Amino acid sequence: MNFIELKNLIKKESKKNDDNSFEHSGDLIQKKVFSLKRNKLILLIKEIGTIPEDIDHDSSEEKLYSKATDILLAKSLQELGIQATVNKERANCADVVGKSSIHGYSLVGDAKAFRLSRTAKNQKDFKVKSMVDWKGDHDYSVLVCPYFQYPKSNSQIYGQALDGNVCLLSWEHISLSL
Repeated sequence: MNFIELKNLIKKESKKNDDNSFEHSGDLIQKKVFSLKRNKLILLIKEIGTIPEDIDHDSSEEKLYSKATDILLAKSLQELGIQATVNKERANCADVVGKSSIHGYSLVGDAKAFRLSRTAKNQKDFKVKSMVDWKGDHDYSVLVCPYFQYPKSNSQIYGQALDGNVCLLSWEHISLSL
């Protein structure tokens, strides 16, 4: 599966309108992504951080695209030796939960993607404070978004991340780690 195929699958699945379809569509995307070999995963990781402009704003397509980012993060963590799952709940909790079978630590994660047309992102877009709360009894918290979308200079998210033990990673970091 390449990025265009993933995007087309998201568009196709988002056209289903009943309440169960979002969960079913997420499960279908997860099944396809979790079956990918590492080299195919890396290619998707390199492109997933930017939401294409042909994905409608505030739409079921965009929500499913966001879900796909979490699925790709979970699969990446699995490839790195962390038993990771995507949370089925849709609000007020971390999207990805993982545990290292080797070292025993646990983590929560959240994946972000932004549009290139989106400017002036603020701290609420990154949800660093929420990641601290969602960490709960887990040892670590990880936020992943495109490197170029992190603020270039002074931003409250960096202090919040340090204070709350939240690791700020980029999709580029994930790609290189794989």
